Amino acid sequence: MKAALAALIVGLLLAPLPAVAHHAFAAEFDSNKTVTVKGTVDKVEWTNPHIWIYVDTKEENGTVTRWQCEGGSPNTLTRQGWSRDSLKPGQQVSIEGFRAKNGSNTCNSRVVTTADGKRLFARSSFGSNRAVLL
Repeated sequence: MKAALAALIVGLLLAPLPAVAHHAFAAEFDSNKTVTVKGTVDKVEWTNPHIWIYVDTKEENGTVTRWQCEGGSPNTLTRQGWSRDSLKPGQQVSIEGFRAKNGSNTCNSRVVTTADGKRLFARSSFGSNRAVLL
């Protein structure tokens, strides 16, 4: 009986650890610095806790800049209509989001718009965590 009680207590104490390890939006991104990333999808990492969309943008001088954009969790996005095939390498997209506080080419995606005008809501951690396929 004491062993079962001890195991229960340890389990309850350890249960919140994954949630604590997860970052907060405000720790990494600036809600006052919106950004629109337009370019070509290089790859999409469909992994927990968030998907990552890598986009190559072409600057006016011809140089290519790689952006990485965080999206919602695969589970949340799937329930809202996304699939692993929603975005494919080579596809043109425009991603509206919030820039990383550290100034890197990183953003927290809010909306992804494909070349055919389809809008995919991709919020990961700011405000509503809903993702809707329109």
